[in-house]
Amino acid sequence: MPKTLSGFERQLCDIQGRLFELSLKKDLDSEDFIQKFMNSKTCEFLDMPYDRLQWAGEEYILENLLEETQIKTAGIKYNKEVLFWIGYTYRYWHLLTGENGRDIYAQADAKQMDECYLGFHALDVGMAIEDLKEIYRQKNNI
Repeated sequence: MPKTLSGFERQLCDIQGRLFELSLKKDLDSEDFIQKFMNSKTCEFLDMPYDRLQWAGEEYILENLLEETQIKTAGIKYNKEVLFWIGYTYRYWHLLTGENGRDIYAQADAKQMDECYLGFHALDVGMAIEDLKEIYRQKNNI
């Protein structure tokens, strides 16, 4: 039987979804933001079983990330719904599998997530993650 996320874990997914939405409000390049976030120390803190940053809210998390790295403001902008889904799905993926942000991003980068949004956003999140992992395996002959 697949793992079911707790209410607490789903709240963490929601916070990360809102963080990704906030990147649009702050006029950040979506692909640069996602790539840098998923490979950041900030994401590593969020991947821990518990860290105070998890409950700091999306504004504070973004401030923390921007202190850590520079993110382009010009460039590609994904829409709000896509960004929320990507952020939510990445956090769900971590909580479901235990994989860290870097490893998740290596399997499904921002472009892949954007391309899959239309067909996958209406699926159960766990099923979407299984499908994303399968796409990665097929691309890499694993």
